[in-house]
Amino acid sequence: MTSMSPARGDYPLLAEITGPKALRALPEELLSDLAREIRAFLVEKVSASGGHLGPNLGMVELTLALHRVFDSPQDTLLFDIGHQGYVHKLLTGRADGFARLRQAGGLSGYLSRQESEHDVIENSHASTVLSYADGLAKARQLTGESDRAVVAVIGDGALTGGMAWEALNNLGGAERPVVVVLNDNSRSYAPTVGGLAEHLRQLREPGYDGWRLKLSDLTEVPAVPDEVRSVFASLGFAYLGPVDGHDCEALERVLSVAQGLGLPVVVHAITCKGKGYQPAEREPNDRMHACGVIDPATGSAAKKVSAPSWTHVFGEELCALGRRRKDVVALTAAMPGPTGLAPFRDTFPGRFFDVGIAEQHAVTCAAGLATGGLHPVVALYATFVTRALDQVLMDVALHQLPVTFVLDRAGITGPDGPSHHGMWDLTLLGAVPGLRIAAPRDAGQLTELLGEAVADQDGPTALRFPKGQVGPDVPAIERTGGVDILYRRGGREVLLIVCGPLAPVAVEAAQALAVLDIGVTVADPRWVLPVPEEVLRLAAGHQLVVTVEDNTRHGGLGTAVSQALADTGCTCPVRCLGLPSQFLPHAARGELLARTGLDVRGLTQAVLAARAGHRLEYCDRSL
Repeated sequence: MTSMSPARGDYPLLAEITGPKALRALPEELLSDLAREIRAFLVEKVSASGGHLGPNLGMVELTLALHRVFDSPQDTLLFDIGHQGYVHKLLTGRADGFARLRQAGGLSGYLSRQESEHDVIENSHASTVLSYADGLAKARQLTGESDRAVVAVIGDGALTGGMAWEALNNLGGAERPVVVVLNDNSRSYAPTVGGLAEHLRQLREPGYDGWRLKLSDLTEVPAVPDEVRSVFASLGFAYLGPVDGHDCEALERVLSVAQGLGLPVVVHAITCKGKGYQPAEREPNDRMHACGVIDPATGSAAKKVSAPSWTHVFGEELCALGRRRKDVVALTAAMPGPTGLAPFRDTFPGRFFDVGIAEQHAVTCAAGLATGGLHPVVALYATFVTRALDQVLMDVALHQLPVTFVLDRAGITGPDGPSHHGMWDLTLLGAVPGLRIAAPRDAGQLTELLGEAVADQDGPTALRFPKGQVGPDVPAIERTGGVDILYRRGGREVLLIVCGPLAPVAVEAAQALAVLDIGVTVADPRWVLPVPEEVLRLAAGHQLVVTVEDNTRHGGLGTAVSQALADTGCTCPVRCLGLPSQFLPHAARGELLARTGLDVRGLTQAVLAARAGHRLEYCDRSL
């Protein structure tokens, strides 16, 4: 496969699709050929860059039908998350951009309003699209724009989120003509769980072939037998389906009927995640939901990774703790594999709970488990714990319950972009009374700190670590008051207080400063919040304190250290280095850290500037 843009010879039909108007002009008999070209194109491009392959392979015919029936951007197509948006990008004229998919300055891996007028929302947090649709439909009604359809595409996995049902309750109780397209592939990352999954299974199975035949010549809403009455109909929606989500003709017909109803309607489409690519269809865990650079012929990783990931280290250690501690249980929100809980699930299936895309429920359910005498470990991405802040605050911390939160993808995540960077967890969780937060700097510390967290029965704890491979362990030269000293050279001029995985960068910067005869101490608090007393004692003995964290610099470690020192009357100046308070773009983690001054050069320059009396909190190198 070539890495070129879609040339006419490689993808002749796709090359003709410069936008939705060109797609609608394409003869119907060529749609299946175009679908094959799109799948081949996606496999080629995503294999070269990494990205969300499985979800988009399953969305080809459905996206074709949506753009042929509705007139975007006059009609508004809204997609829940961006996992399923690649085909939409192709059909709206962005095929050339896939050469730099998820790379700095290139095409986003999610939808992006900066890229196209056809992208209306770009938040890649799940279960939100129906609320957007409800609000937009209300706005259209109030402004009299009755000629513009509102279409919301949501997966069955996203329907496990409570916010989706709050929106369904409002949409179904009104007469605004919103078309909800349910892309049902029985999965989020993993198989969809809970009573909803069983209900959708029942809707799929009774007379499915018969329903499909009826939809082939559908002209109005069919009478639905009582035995297959959907929960959507009970909420006030017209219900159309299930329809074969890979049958372009049937999809166009049912969407046309939905468009003409003038009522809230659910179109239930059955799709296959990974459709048309055997490595994805056979992948047992998530149907290649997300992949790195792969061999397109086999679907296997293009290169072997020698170092384990942070996620892998956590997963293995949690299993070891589970063997020693019968009270340890684990929860996740539809991500057993990505959060490292799959080994625990397989080893202790009765002590593992996947609650679906429902972070709020996961946290309060964990509170219930802790109330019952167990020690729950809730594994989430750092960017998603913010969705359950109220539950962390009021349901866990207020009750001083021993729940451990493990936050994967903390800090800069890289190619996934602004909605996935875990930049705010220290700021938000740091305000929760009684919650202790650890930031391991290496695999050894992750193991040690996880053990300490699970052993704490006095209240909630949290661990945060980044995406990617773990580097070599960073040894401490001594431990004092629970704080590790990683480097000390010369006098007590500068104290670098480093948060977790930025420790190697801080040590290297300290070595560079030592060459300039500047005495530097590098301290790793391990438990970064609340600020340990030993950190304050160390700070009082230095001329300058510099904090280093991969969290937004407002409200995180640096803010806490500054406030704690001020409370003690210490007048030692503090400089807080961290991420700027802005949504950062997608790019490699190392590149973004460098551009925000969190590399060796940036730290060294910041210390020199601070000693010279200049303020330099971060370096904005063309963000």
